Amino acid sequence: MAVHRKRFRVEDIAGGEMPILDVTEETGPMHSEIMTELRAIRAQMARGSHAALPPSDAVVAQEVADTRALLDTYRAQIEQCEKLKVELDLIHDAIDRTKREIATLHGKSFDGGEMAKVNGELGAVVGGTEQATQQILEAAESIDQAASAMSKVDSVDQQKRLADDIQERVISIFEACNFQDLTGQRISKVMNTMKFIEQHINAMMDIWGGVDAIKSHVPTPVDNRSEDEKLLNGPKLAGDVGHASQDDIDALFD
Repeated sequence: MAVHRKRFRVEDIAGGEMPILDVTEETGPMHSEIMTELRAIRAQMARGSHAALPPSDAVVAQEVADTRALLDTYRAQIEQCEKLKVELDLIHDAIDRTKREIATLHGKSFDGGEMAKVNGELGAVVGGTEQATQQILEAAESIDQAASAMSKVDSVDQQKRLADDIQERVISIFEACNFQDLTGQRISKVMNTMKFIEQHINAMMDIWGGVDAIKSHVPTPVDNRSEDEKLLNGPKLAGDVGHASQDDIDALFD
């Protein structure tokens, strides 16, 4: 419908009427668009102004705290790496020293020649002992036979020949007893080699913490010997325990 408005004086002076605007149809949509654009501009300006504001003290303090925490974490990790490096250096040094000890053993004892010499010395000890024992037994048997024959003859010449034979056999026994000196020399060589090996093995054990540290890695020994083999312990050494003395054996027959 038509909108009735007040007639202005300027219209009367001009002698005509001003054009009538349809306020309902023209101003409504345009006003809404303008207000929407203004709100958008205002929001954008607000975001820009907030972004340009300097950070507050609380934000700065939080960033500093986060940075310090990160640095502390890195510092702790570096300290752990340094400790790990020290441990790795110790392990490397222990392995290197152990290699040198093994190389020394291999060059001095386990290269084949030295161990073959040890086996040869022990074989010579066994052979020399067996030969001397056989010589002594033969001489003792001959002496026994000569002594028995001497008691049965009356001729002075025969008794003299038997006495000379006995004396010759006694000398043979003395000669056979010289095996002990040779045996002692050969065994001394073997003992020196064994001591050399023992020293370097002990050095390797000390490198890795000593005997107590090695014992924790030693498996439990398993005795697979039969009952008869367990009774064969060989000759008793001075100071050995667990052996019956001759007095103990004699006491069983009392």
